[in-house]
Amino acid sequence: MSHQSEKSNQHLLSNWKPENAQFWENKGKHIARRNLWISVACLLLAFCVWMLFSAIAVNLNKVGFNFSTDQLFMLTALPSLSGAILRVPYSFMVPIFGGRYWTVLSTVILVVPCVWLGIAIQNTATPYWIFIIIALLCGFAGANFASSMGNISFFFPKARQGSALGINGGLGNLGVSVMQLVAPLVIFLPMFTFLGVHGVPQEDGSTMWLANAAWIWAPLLILATIAAFLGMNDIASSKASIASQLPVLKRFHLWLLSLLYLATFGSFIGFSAGFAMLSKTQFPDVNILHLAFFGPLIGALARSAGGMISDRLGGVRVTLINFVFMAIFSALIFLTLPGSGSGSFIAFYLVFMGLFLTAGLGSGSTFQMIAIIFRQITLDRVKKQGGSDEQAQHEAVTETAAALGFISAIGAVGGFFIPKAFGTSLAMTGSPVGAMKVFLVFYIVCVLVTWLVYGRKSSQK
Repeated sequence: MSHQSEKSNQHLLSNWKPENAQFWENKGKHIARRNLWISVACLLLAFCVWMLFSAIAVNLNKVGFNFSTDQLFMLTALPSLSGAILRVPYSFMVPIFGGRYWTVLSTVILVVPCVWLGIAIQNTATPYWIFIIIALLCGFAGANFASSMGNISFFFPKARQGSALGINGGLGNLGVSVMQLVAPLVIFLPMFTFLGVHGVPQEDGSTMWLANAAWIWAPLLILATIAAFLGMNDIASSKASIASQLPVLKRFHLWLLSLLYLATFGSFIGFSAGFAMLSKTQFPDVNILHLAFFGPLIGALARSAGGMISDRLGGVRVTLINFVFMAIFSALIFLTLPGSGSGSFIAFYLVFMGLFLTAGLGSGSTFQMIAIIFRQITLDRVKKQGGSDEQAQHEAVTETAAALGFISAIGAVGGFFIPKAFGTSLAMTGSPVGAMKVFLVFYIVCVLVTWLVYGRKSSQK
């Protein structure tokens, strides 16, 4: 942990006071915005890597592999599982190492799974367990979200945190749709033939270079790493030990808000991971890869909007209404699935776009709730204990950042649970209806929790 002054370390901010209006206008907002936009670029690329298998898994058998549907669903789910687990330690890293240093390190290591996946795809003798390892390594990319959101929360004043976190998370989440848009295009271009990448002829006469979908991100990750190294900052006041952050795990609201975030962000990342595979099983005649990216795109943009709307209307109100619509869209899915001669892909697709929209809005609104509620709870607690205003502000910032990181870890579990639930339901019954029933009940529970705990009292100003 460095204690260098700003004179000896131009990247270290030793006197950061975003709540001071004069400081914010004269200096703070310019530094905060620069860090925000570099963070967005790094997080966007991390999401591209995290969800790589959502676009690659559906094509593996087209280039010579012979994996079952359940195995392919598992490959789409595993990055979210490892990402969720890794988000817990990642949520503590920024206060220990600093936001700039950790962003550089956590971004550059993502080159490893990208390069390895491209190599593995080139050899059809690559065993399934190798792909499992690579899928788990892609989870490191998902863990970046926890440290990134915690880091950005240090830079902005309370009144602007909803918008800042919405932009960082929303545009970062945009990486899912960017990847799902870019991957189907680059796999049909001879981009890396100079590196020995060979194409595989397809039934329609085209040639597929599937390794491109993994390798395309490596040079971009290196550029983002350089940008973070040169342009980001560390905040001295954000430094804290793991021990000083652990008390946040004892807060009752941490677990309730984790439940709500699991329902929103968990749905977004879970549907992003599994939607293409699910669509392929239900409507095999539709080329879903050219349409799948719209869902994550809508959800990512909606997340940014969700944070901004919540800053104006209140996160509790927005979250409550949003959960009602998530339950409605989940119920409508049953009417669109094929069965007994019925089923409509257009209706199925449109309803799922509604789910992506509400999952994105809810991700932004629940994160705004977390930031506001935890900051206020900590301020009140420290002042009741006789602490100074400065101490209260410091602990509020530290606990809020730790809470944001830990809750994001819980939310990421949805990225594993949803595609795995689809795969299990299809394997057991031949239909995803069982999985959707579970999701519907869960959303209804979240409506009740939001209303009973936060909606009936002034938890938020």
